[in-house]
Amino acid sequence: QVQLVESGGGLVQSGGSLRLSCVASGFTLDYDTIGWFRQAPGKEREGVSCISSSGSTKIYADSVKGRFAVSRDNANNTVYLQMNSLKPEDTAVYYCAADRGWYPDSRCFIQVYDYWGQGTQVTVSS
Repeated sequence: QVQLVESGGGLVQSGGSLRLSCVASGFTLDYDTIGWFRQAPGKEREGVSCISSSGSTKIYADSVKGRFAVSRDNANNTVYLQMNSLKPEDTAVYYCAADRGWYPDSRCFIQVYDYWGQGTQVTVSS
């Protein structure tokens, strides 16, 4: 069964850090672009970060540049999102998604992803 599972969310104070993980099962992530997205209550889903299959290219939304870092460990079929200096406006459900296509720019936020995880809640208190 093809699956993406996110973990690592939780409640953190403003200025704190969390590391999200996205683990794939039923397929290998080696050739996939991985996108991280988030959706806050009452808001549309937005792209946070994308990473190419090799990990050599990383794209970030302006709102998280300098604070978030995406990485991947293809040997363990896992992608990470390190989130530092968290703000209350980062509160959302965070999702990872996988797709074989790749755009080396913000178009990676609007491409159609084949697989999605169920999401993990991140809550940042002020």
